[in-house]
Amino acid sequence: MKTYKFKINGKEYEVAINNVEGKNASVTVNGAEYQVELENAPAAAPVAAPVAAAPAATAAPAPAAAPAAKPAGAGKVVASPLPGVIIEVSVKEGQAVKAGQKVAVIEAMKMENEIAAECDGTITAIHVAKGDSVLEGADIVTIA
Repeated sequence: MKTYKFKINGKEYEVAINNVEGKNASVTVNGAEYQVELENAPAAAPVAAPVAAAPAATAAPAPAAAPAAKPAGAGKVVASPLPGVIIEVSVKEGQAVKAGQKVAVIEAMKMENEIAAECDGTITAIHVAKGDSVLEGADIVTIA
């Protein structure tokens, strides 16, 4: 994990790069975790090598979520409609769900927003946990 300190308009930020996979990176800014998309892919290659050893010692939940997504590739991913913080995950892996059923709740701009299943099926992967910060389009769950 590589950590940087920035000062922007007089405010200090501590940024840690947790994990880089292709054009996607997991970063922590002042204690809040974010999933970001990298604009310059070549810069990700040198960072990925030292970071690959770090997840085993630091953030166990992030590496656990990535492999779970690959077996569930045939499923339908329910994505976050807006950036915010996950305040509730309402389902468990292996649970059957119906279209329209609440799978998670996200807090954005001081409002709670329910995330609903888009189709009937079984939850094959949960990509977030309570307290996670997510960006718009981030995977919440996969339904097969």
